[in-house]
Amino acid sequence: MLAVPIWLWGAFAATVIVSLAIDLLAHRSAHVIGFKEAAAWSGLWVGLALTFGAVVFLVLGGTAGTEYTTAWLLEKSLSVDNLFVFALIFAYFKVPRAYQHRVLFFGVIGALVFRGIFLAAGVAVVSRFTAVLFVFAAILFYSVYKILKGEEESFDPGKSFAVRLLRKVIPVRDTYAGTKFFVKEAGKRVATPLLAVVAAIEAADLIFAVDSVPAVLAVSDDAFIVYTSNAFAILGLRALYFMLSGLLDRFHYLSQGLAIILGFIGVKLVLQACHKLISDSVPEIPSPVSLAVIVVVLAVSVLLSMRRPASADPDPPPEPPPEPPPPNKHGPPARP
Repeated sequence: MLAVPIWLWGAFAATVIVSLAIDLLAHRSAHVIGFKEAAAWSGLWVGLALTFGAVVFLVLGGTAGTEYTTAWLLEKSLSVDNLFVFALIFAYFKVPRAYQHRVLFFGVIGALVFRGIFLAAGVAVVSRFTAVLFVFAAILFYSVYKILKGEEESFDPGKSFAVRLLRKVIPVRDTYAGTKFFVKEAGKRVATPLLAVVAAIEAADLIFAVDSVPAVLAVSDDAFIVYTSNAFAILGLRALYFMLSGLLDRFHYLSQGLAIILGFIGVKLVLQACHKLISDSVPEIPSPVSLAVIVVVLAVSVLLSMRRPASADPDPPPEPPPEPPPPNKHGPPARP
């Protein structure tokens, strides 16, 4: 484990809190976020993440800095799947575009809390039971199989556990009330569909954590590295969604690229486990190599998607001509 100074943890916490506060104030009024605004915010989040990575490099050393950058980029690439689910959830609940940022803002806060819990548990388990790396590798290999076979689990927002639980706890009305999560009807407090959307977003993040947490633990088993990299990737997720909204279908090779990355990370986990449990002679994949592989695979996936656009759905085949009527047993039909 790295000897992380207390002030560096404090600097990270302060950066996250101040960033969330500025973001909330900047979007306190509901409005539709266009491409230029989303691109500016996305650039800000990326710059903030890379700046923090430079601080990690200077304070904790080159190895820690490389691991942080690799984990951040890995989480950033895996989060693209989240964007597709966000679009599905918004379409399912018919969320007005002006309200979508508010939903994602609270979704990010929940993701920061839940990822912190999962990653802390993962680090604790890996430090005590190294053999669990084989289990994590198996999870990643299964994810690769589902992606390549087109058998990714579908996510039904209305039937997610979080939404069903919410409807049992409090009544949910059918219409929105601006950006409010609760309103009073007949003297009783009821939830608006916006709260159900937040619940669906959180449920989706829990599902994606099944792949994300094992993958990032393959890069580093240090709590500071894995959590800060995840946090900065999550912070930039909203801006990335609004920037790429409407363009997601164009990157049709990205899913295959993510499958290659997950498979590579699975192999990295297996080698790590064998190195620690079987023999020191088993080689491990260095973090710089992992970083290079992720960058190259993502770049190739995007370039191929741009150079070879997905073909439009072919026109449906023409309907077959109607079958001729059966022959008349009583002679030829009468002439008109």
